[in-house]
Parts: sequence; C-alpha cells; structure tokens
Amino acid sequence: MSEHAIVAGPDPDGLGDALADEGVSITRIDGVVSATTLENAGINDAVMLVLTDMGEASGIPVAKELNTGVRIVVYTEQSLPDFATAQTDLAVDPALLDVSVVAEELAAD
Repeated sequence: MSEHAIVAGPDPDGLGDALADEGVSITRIDGVVSATTLENAGINDAVMLVLTDMGEASGIPVAKELNTGVRIVVYTEQSLPDFATAQTDLAVDPALLDVSVVAEELAAD
C-alpha cells in the first residue's frame, strides 16, 4: 500500500504530481482547508499534508489535531505565519530546491 498525502493549494510547481510519480497516493484540496475538507481528503490515514498557499495556513493546526502524526510540508515562496511555524515539519522555497528533489526525499522518508 502506498503512502497517502494531501496537497492543499494551487500547486503551481507540481509537487503533487512529482510525489505521485514517486508512488505516493495524492488527494487534493482546492478550496478552504478545514476539518471537513481534511477529513474528506483522508487526513486520518495521511502521512503528510503539503500546503502550497499560506492563505490556508490555518489548516495546519487543524490537520495536526486530526492526525498528530501527519507531517506538515510547506512548498511555497510565501512566508510561513508565526503561529504555524512550530507545527510545520519542513518548509521549502521552490526557488531554492527543485520539485523533483523534494518529492524524492519526501517519498523516501
């Protein structure tokens, strides 16, 4: 069984597709990241939540509340809000690290 990840946000760099290429099962949230959308996307079984839009950063503590073991990955050039920093496991600026490298490392963990 492959790992399951949720990708929330527009994903202009294609991290969701790159993770899928590495064998990770992807569910996308295109709208508001809330308890309901996270549960519908399978947060209880997800190994990671990838956030590509800091406008939805309020979903980070919600995801951690629903699944304390979920890994929070932020892949955007936007700044991470202070309230979400402590619960974020990895924050990467796409300008600094290519999407294929990030996907390979995340899938290997």
